[in-house]
Amino acid sequence: MMRLYCAIALLVAAAGPALAQADAAKIIAPAGVLRAAINYGNPVLAQRGSTEDDPKGVSAELARALGKQLGLPVQFVIFHEAGDVSKALPDDRWDVAFLAIDPQRATGIAFTPPYVVIEGSYVVPKASTLQATEAVDAPGIRIAVAQGSAYDLYLSRALHHATLVRAKDTAAAVAAFNAGQAEVLAGVRQPLAELAAANPSMRLLPGHFQEIEQAMGIPLTHAAGLPIVVKFVEAMKTSGFVANALAASGQTSAEVAPPARP
Repeated sequence: MMRLYCAIALLVAAAGPALAQADAAKIIAPAGVLRAAINYGNPVLAQRGSTEDDPKGVSAELARALGKQLGLPVQFVIFHEAGDVSKALPDDRWDVAFLAIDPQRATGIAFTPPYVVIEGSYVVPKASTLQATEAVDAPGIRIAVAQGSAYDLYLSRALHHATLVRAKDTAAAVAAFNAGQAEVLAGVRQPLAELAAANPSMRLLPGHFQEIEQAMGIPLTHAAGLPIVVKFVEAMKTSGFVANALAASGQTSAEVAPPARP
């Protein structure tokens, strides 16, 4: 991730002096409305509200707060998986997104430093001989993942022996695991822990295979506005806004990311 942080610093430096609010609003959201991509694939960060288009959780609260700072109304653009957010980038459907930092995504998205850090973990059948996260990367082991998720992208680079069984979304990955099409299910620790707790035939492996750094991102074509969003994210972390939003949505086990290093 250090290379990505260096890239962030270079983008900020290239943008020059800090932008005025009006100028930043025009660069970040040229249409005059802040279109915020919210994906329901990660329940730690986003939850459905009273309607499909009224999301709750830390990501939605950050979007509302950024819109207020920029003096713009917020329009939520709803996705069901993180991979769908990245796929929609060429279609100009959103101005700001909430995604895990990943080198592949960074080819088109300028990321802030993270605001939340969560873990990628594994679930296995209770009778599985696998007892440790480190033992999963072995010949003959199949791991079910949601295609395009942060842990799919990471495991695609990190695995040497195990193979990935990619499903169209999280629900399909769980179904593939339940159907015996994979020996392991990968995902975000909190929902996996809830799944295992509700299913005595499953267990969560100890530890984690990845620290998933969740950040705000804007299209690289709007990267001149990144310094404003970086400053905003850092202020939201240090003020307690992120921690309060996580607590309000019942996600107290998620960690607020530390302040970015200068």
